[in-house]
Amino acid sequence: MLLSEHIARLIEEMIEEGEGTASVRRNDLAAKLGCVPSQVSYVISSRFTPQKGYITESRRGGGGYIRIVRAPMSKNGYLTHFFHAMGDSISTEEARAYIRNLQDNQIISAREASIVTAALCTSALDRIQPAGRNMVRADILRHILMTLMQ
Repeated sequence: MLLSEHIARLIEEMIEEGEGTASVRRNDLAAKLGCVPSQVSYVISSRFTPQKGYITESRRGGGGYIRIVRAPMSKNGYLTHFFHAMGDSISTEEARAYIRNLQDNQIISAREASIVTAALCTSALDRIQPAGRNMVRADILRHILMTLMQ
């Protein structure tokens, strides 16, 4: 098993034990696993993202920690969270992560996920200049989320 998978699994266990919340001290976790703190930061920033339904909060200083929250949300709660977390521009991969999360949480069906993925793929946006595709993709997904909230 890769070190990043081991770190992610340990953090997920902490979140489960904390009933949806974990406070992670980077240095302590790194020392426990025999890695550098930046590896812990990488796992948190890449695997515990808003697209995957997590909210992270950093506290710096001597007693600093990173708090990770996975809160069960209603359908509109998920949609609102994604709407605000998305930003003005998203890549194809980020869009797929949002869509996968919506499907995993049974907010959209597999068929709906396929349709939305097709609408947001790079080839569907070929007529748009490459520099603007991620912004248009975000606009389209935001409109889809608003429609799902109704």
